[in-house]
Amino acid sequence: MAGYRDLLRTPGVARMIAAQLVARFPNGMMSLAILLHVEQQTGSYGAAGIVLAAASVGQAVAGPITSRWMGAWGMRRVLSLTLAVCVLAVLGLALLPLNLPGYMVFALLAGLSTPPVQSAVRTIYPKLVNAGQLTPLFSLDASLQEIIWIVAPVVITVVSTQVGTVQGLLLVAAILVLGGAWFILSPEVGRVRIPRSRRAFGLVVLKPPVMLATVIGFLLIGACSAVEVGVVATFGHGGLEAGLVLAVFSVGSLAGGLAFGHIPIGPWAMARRLLIVTVGLGLTMVSLNIFWLGGTLVLAGVGIAPALAVLFAITTASVKFSETAEAFGWAGTGQLIGAAAGSAVAGILIDQSGPTGAYLAAALFAFVGLVVSIVFVRAFPDLRDRDPSPHPDTEPIQTARI
Repeated sequence: MAGYRDLLRTPGVARMIAAQLVARFPNGMMSLAILLHVEQQTGSYGAAGIVLAAASVGQAVAGPITSRWMGAWGMRRVLSLTLAVCVLAVLGLALLPLNLPGYMVFALLAGLSTPPVQSAVRTIYPKLVNAGQLTPLFSLDASLQEIIWIVAPVVITVVSTQVGTVQGLLLVAAILVLGGAWFILSPEVGRVRIPRSRRAFGLVVLKPPVMLATVIGFLLIGACSAVEVGVVATFGHGGLEAGLVLAVFSVGSLAGGLAFGHIPIGPWAMARRLLIVTVGLGLTMVSLNIFWLGGTLVLAGVGIAPALAVLFAITTASVKFSETAEAFGWAGTGQLIGAAAGSAVAGILIDQSGPTGAYLAAALFAFVGLVVSIVFVRAFPDLRDRDPSPHPDTEPIQTARI
């Protein structure tokens, strides 16, 4: 913890972490807010699911594009533009008398215009700290983001069910404005300039570490989404049990990230972390007792934030600084698609074999991620004795001796 205290004393680090957490807080609220509002307005969970899918498609498509724009137009300009459009789209969902196609259009627009805060902040981090602090910073970031997934769903559920779904969406819009403004106006966002990338759009994802980060992110988040569906199917929507079990899952991730964030990242780091996740998720199928599930999910959670930290570090260390934001955009798209795939597969297996099917899906997603990390271990950069910062965009020029 002393290392984390020193890290947070580094100028700008604590402010950036806090500002990006608040700016991204609506990410943990938006899906539930849209789902509850559209279901109430249309009386159909099917319609709500279609609208939610439109928002997810928008986010997945836009991630790499808006992230790359930051190198061409500047971070503040892109973040401000996307923030303004996203807020207007959320207000449209809340206040306009829409039919199903109208909800889909505004949800798609909200997804397409989601501000690329995650790509921006992880591009800024290497400019705030020295090489030795970067891996612990990524681990701290991955750990603290669990706060979003613990608190945000509870807040939006309480507001939407006890006050109203319109007020829930208005709360999302308000936090978008406040958090986005805080992040955009932070001095570090103005100081860090991303050079324009000279490579064609999409080529960065073909780099083996970036491809691995995208694929394993897809599988890891797919496992987490399957767990969420399984827990809800096990305990239902009405009781506290589902929320408590999912909370301890996130607490395990938070604890794991803080405990193991200082460990140097070698080629086998991802495999070791995913082994913990796979074992924990595999044990969930033994019993659906709340205490057993809570314990096994804490174990699985211990590996999640450390695994995400590895994904962030290998992405940063394998690209030029001008490519960092786009690379994180592709990784984010992989995670969004993984979330949708995990939920879908879990839902199908629940229909066939009950809640245990969802935990089977989660364990299989994690196991495939483990296999990928073992088979392609040589593609993981060894960062134990290497600066994990992005490569500079300027390279030395050889001159002839006279």
